[in-house]
Amino acid sequence: MTKKQSKTYRKTQARRHRKLAIKKKIFGTADRPRLVVYRSLKNISAQIIDDTKGHTLISASTVNKDFEIDSSKKKTEISFEIGQKLGEKALENGIKSVRFDRNGYRYHGRVKKLAEGARKAGLIL
Repeated sequence: MTKKQSKTYRKTQARRHRKLAIKKKIFGTADRPRLVVYRSLKNISAQIIDDTKGHTLISASTVNKDFEIDSSKKKTEISFEIGQKLGEKALENGIKSVRFDRNGYRYHGRVKKLAEGARKAGLIL
């Protein structure tokens, strides 16, 4: 890059730095797996991962075919529903508590709503 880096490059690098700092502290086990959030401009997805085995236990996303997106709802409302769906799936599979990995994103907006939806479904974050 040149001396003046683009704004998107700086934002991406800052998120990558935050992500690594969070990843050092948070590790998912079989007893308490890690709930990871990924958001793009249009979609949001979340996975519950057991880091000891390296397996994704449960996932929910707006891209999944079993989830229909209602165009009249806002993205934060959709994120709340994804969190609820993920929480319900987790409870069905016997997962009661998870470690929340915001993946370098700020804890507000869609990320916060996803966490609140998971809590409402009964997960302990």
